[in-house]
Amino acid sequence: MPTVEPIKNRGKNVLGQPLDLCGCEPMTGFYRTGCCETGPDDHGVHTICCVVDALFLEASKALGNDLSTPMPQFGFEGLKPGDRWCVCAARWLQVQQAGAACPIILEATHENTLKIVPFELLIQYAVIPSQLH
Repeated sequence: MPTVEPIKNRGKNVLGQPLDLCGCEPMTGFYRTGCCETGPDDHGVHTICCVVDALFLEASKALGNDLSTPMPQFGFEGLKPGDRWCVCAARWLQVQQAGAACPIILEATHENTLKIVPFELLIQYAVIPSQLH
């Protein structure tokens, strides 16, 4: 697994604790640090740490957000089921409303997500990272 330069202040997660790493294989996050941190440049609010599955990827593609097709021009290999990825909060909510939400890791989901998705909805899809292996 690649090493990630530590960030002094990644922000907090939706539980009010320091934000955990989401994923490094593939390297995720708007800033490609492995964390779902956000900032003024992140207009898409890439803050939900998802464990994508086939249903989510298919629904996301059908709704106009293709995350499974490789795009080498952007250094993007495409996601496959089981990958962890920082997804735009509004896009995750759109897929959830279509009935195809994937599991999320609350500890790695940035607190700014709560401006878009209610906590009560997030916890319905929460998984414990140690139980994923």
